[in-house]
Amino acid sequence: MNKSRMSNITRREFLSVGAMVAGAIAIPSIIPSSALGLNGSVAPSERIVMAGIGLGGRGSYDMSVMIAQKDVQWVAVCEVEKARRQAAKQYVDEKYGNKDCVEYSDLRQLLAERTDVDAVLIATGDRWHALASIWAMRAGKDVYCEKPACLTMEQGRLVVETARRYGRVYQTGAQRLSEPHHVYAIELARSGRLGKIHTVYADIRWRDGNRHDWLPAEPEPPKDELDWDLFIGPSLWRPFNRGYLNGGWYHFYDFATDVAMWGAHTVAQALAGIDMTNVSFIEFEYTGPDATIVTHLSNGIKLVLYRKTGSVWEPCEYWHGACGERFDGTDGWAAAADGYTRTEVSSPSLLADYRRLLSEYAARTQRPLNHVRDFLDCVRSRRQAVADPDVMYQSMCICLAADIVGQLKRSLKFDLRKMEFFGDEEANRLRFRAMRAPFIA
Repeated sequence: MNKSRMSNITRREFLSVGAMVAGAIAIPSIIPSSALGLNGSVAPSERIVMAGIGLGGRGSYDMSVMIAQKDVQWVAVCEVEKARRQAAKQYVDEKYGNKDCVEYSDLRQLLAERTDVDAVLIATGDRWHALASIWAMRAGKDVYCEKPACLTMEQGRLVVETARRYGRVYQTGAQRLSEPHHVYAIELARSGRLGKIHTVYADIRWRDGNRHDWLPAEPEPPKDELDWDLFIGPSLWRPFNRGYLNGGWYHFYDFATDVAMWGAHTVAQALAGIDMTNVSFIEFEYTGPDATIVTHLSNGIKLVLYRKTGSVWEPCEYWHGACGERFDGTDGWAAAADGYTRTEVSSPSLLADYRRLLSEYAARTQRPLNHVRDFLDCVRSRRQAVADPDVMYQSMCICLAADIVGQLKRSLKFDLRKMEFFGDEEANRLRFRAMRAPFIA
């Protein structure tokens, strides 16, 4: 508007223009504060866009923890079982108060279509963990994968290589590596407060994946209700039987592991407290079926894979509760397990630095004592998570080597650098399992 026109503007014109300007200014005030990242919320452009693959019992729990984080936006769910798929979508939609969550039955479709997804939760059956992680990372997604992260050493190696090649963040669900009472036990051992560590114990009392038979065929349900081909995935074909559903597959070698079922947690916890940088081999003593497995690391430390008949929640001589680890040193011992509020120690004096030692850990590592939060922080920073692919691979190889010792019923020596057995071709063949086409890495 030129100067002469401005000088001749009428009062009505002025008020009209003023109303337009005021309206334009007022429009942003009706945008929800959450969309602007105000009041502690995170703006949509800054949120981590996530999807879930396999959302049964554990998967639904993981999703509930992740979706509660303010910087997460959940957009899709993938499940081969219709009832679980619909339940997961309903949960997400109710969380956000809309109908936007998209359902998928095939993870391949999700990974191909959802270029907006930054990270995925993988909580399928164990047979899918490694392959789903590999496919997701190749599709440009960061991965939080439940344990055990692989069924074979070869699968674990491929996960490590894929994460490196594609620059992805990967966290395996060994969440006790982020829980205070476990971290404190690990820090007591690592820092030398227990003296020289000579024996470490890891709980492997949960026994699964040891049945080598399979269940008789039953009529398959409609594919839309349950896609049996996708349920089996890369495992050997087996006829449908409802006994495999709702965790029934846990007990069969085709779909699961034995030692790694529990050891995927506890061996990682045990290794975190000792220096493994110069450990070149581990010797496994076979002492009989269903027995504790005693191993000897090349640095002189004895790693005891503790097994006891009965419930994993029954007390034992090393800890009470499940999923425990213990460190024995020349100056004392420390142990932790599920249900602890604080680490158990040989002397009350070892608890004197509880708060300070955990604070020092957080300052040194820049990690929260929260496994999911550590993963999400790493998605943002691009640093490696606390249970990164290398942590997963080393602990899983020890667990899987113990499985092979049990299968062959003999003592074995395992090279931790080459991840192969010394001079035993039969044992080395068991490091692999064929993947069923087209579900191959």
